[in-house]
Amino acid sequence: MKAMQFEVDGPLTWADAPEPAAGAGEVLVEIAATAVNRADLMQRAGKYPPPAGESEVMGLECSGTIVALGADVEGWAVGDAVCALLAGGGYAERVAVPVTQLLPVPEGVSLEESAALPEAVCTVWSAVRDLPEPGPDALALVHGGSGGIGTMAIQLLRTRGYRVAVTASSRHHELCRALGAEIAIDYRSEDFVDAVLTATDGGGAEFILDVVGADYLRRNVDALALDGTLTVIATQGGTRAEVSLGRLMQRRVTLRAMTLRARPRTGGRGAKSEVVAQVREHVWPLLASGAVRPVIGATLPLADAERAHELMGSPQAPGGKILLVR
Repeated sequence: MKAMQFEVDGPLTWADAPEPAAGAGEVLVEIAATAVNRADLMQRAGKYPPPAGESEVMGLECSGTIVALGADVEGWAVGDAVCALLAGGGYAERVAVPVTQLLPVPEGVSLEESAALPEAVCTVWSAVRDLPEPGPDALALVHGGSGGIGTMAIQLLRTRGYRVAVTASSRHHELCRALGAEIAIDYRSEDFVDAVLTATDGGGAEFILDVVGADYLRRNVDALALDGTLTVIATQGGTRAEVSLGRLMQRRVTLRAMTLRARPRTGGRGAKSEVVAQVREHVWPLLASGAVRPVIGATLPLADAERAHELMGSPQAPGGKILLVR
């Protein structure tokens, strides 16, 4: 088997790698496509290693066809078209996947396009599933609205009844609005706190989904409504910040932080198995109906993963996901 190999900060190389095997409760998937996530760039830089025991190969999601079944696998068959949430291994020809992290390709979505779904959908679902029912005209603010997470968050929050505001570069505002964002804020030239407070007559956002972290923490709190929820899912702007506990208490803020990759495969609430099962139940019908769709900004051959990484890290990064297809 071949997979994309690398050394920290070195080039990517499509080279021979150990053949994976489907263990008990797993299937072997012949990969058709994977998608680039910012976590891949972090792993390549030596800042985001895979959990212990997981594949060292990059790639947190894939789509493809089941080619072998491990022991104790029920409900799946060789030849099934699937997409999957991975802890690693997507930049390869084949990958072993726990059946609890498999999803059927949604109706109306192509096999290749479905590779853009598992990581973004499972991440966003984890962040929004426990939110209280939004009040009348409730506003949610999504930072990084044009990215893979952001484009999915806009759509899922709209289905839950929120008005949506986003921060994004101005060249991606049209995309965000087409997905349902009511307010698009240029993070380079506009103050998102002012924009949110203006849009809510001073009330603030009931929910903020943040991928920036430290640099935005204080301003996020200022933009929240009373009893609002701030959920941090990435730290592109740093991991350490100071915030007034008094301010949090006064505004009755719920502050949450979460990640997906390091969660256990199984084991109850919050495990990957539970998240995937809920996504299949609650989000897959939205994909089948067309209420939610994958947003693909660029498609490149898997062999051009180096170019895809350069594109994601550049000012010309497209909106939506970057797909890598075999």
